Amino acid sequence: MIKSRLKLIAKGFCVGSADVVPGVSGGTMAFILGIYPQLINAIKSFDSEWLRMIVSLDVKGMINRPHFGFLIPLGLGAVSALLFFTRIVPLPTLIRTQPEIIYGLFFGLVLGSIVLLMRHLGCYLLFQRALFLIMGIAFGGFVVTMVPASTPDDSWFIFLCGSIAISAMILPGISGSFILLMLKKYAYIFNAIGHFDFSIILPFILGIITGVVLFSRVLSFLLKKFYQQTILFITGLLIASLYVIWPFQTRLYELVRDKERLVSSVPYIPEGLSNQVYISSVMMLIGLALVIVLDRYSEDTVSIST
Repeated sequence: MIKSRLKLIAKGFCVGSADVVPGVSGGTMAFILGIYPQLINAIKSFDSEWLRMIVSLDVKGMINRPHFGFLIPLGLGAVSALLFFTRIVPLPTLIRTQPEIIYGLFFGLVLGSIVLLMRHLGCYLLFQRALFLIMGIAFGGFVVTMVPASTPDDSWFIFLCGSIAISAMILPGISGSFILLMLKKYAYIFNAIGHFDFSIILPFILGIITGVVLFSRVLSFLLKKFYQQTILFITGLLIASLYVIWPFQTRLYELVRDKERLVSSVPYIPEGLSNQVYISSVMMLIGLALVIVLDRYSEDTVSIST
């Protein structure tokens, strides 16, 4: 029991680490670690039956129905990662000063997960249901290359931003913060949080709650009824996300609450070999190796044959 809890804390730490990096989804890391279906089911456990137990003061049911045994250690690991990589090891600063190294590691992790998923799927299934893979690539490519547009500041749109961003964060391959950038609300919402502007924060939080409740159920249904097709679609999203986390990018930053935030990036191919290219390549290989080790030794590795 203790060993399994410690494993969940470690996996939560990995998920939290991914959320610190712009363009990388915590859902991607959960998928790589083989806990994605469990995460969706755990979120879905906060349902109408649980609300009924709260209203009827059924304390035992309130505690036992949600998957707290899974969520609490996972959450502890995620919060620990956020504190560790912002207070002790300044990952946001390293992303700004050494992006090729940090993104190189995550590029290797995602690339490795794609390769292993392809291997588990097999050539026959890939050929038989290639349409779902292509759809995932096309949708993911549309999202990550979407040009930011001018958007309204009305409460209904802030609510919508919260719903879409949290849905993207749950979905592997797409970053919630990246969605906010495309909706032109990244700086607007972070400024509101920094200045405790609840006229903006409240509709955003309500949107997050709505997105979690609805989207987790959609994903749970798809994974239950159309497992292989959904896995193929998600694999396509992961392939499309490589465009965003390719280490060599021309990145544009803007000041948000006196801190530089990534607002856009355009990938490029390095013209020659340099120390940064060598180090980034090594980090990619480390990422690949980590995924292979996780795939071999994790008890929760995703099964494609379900």
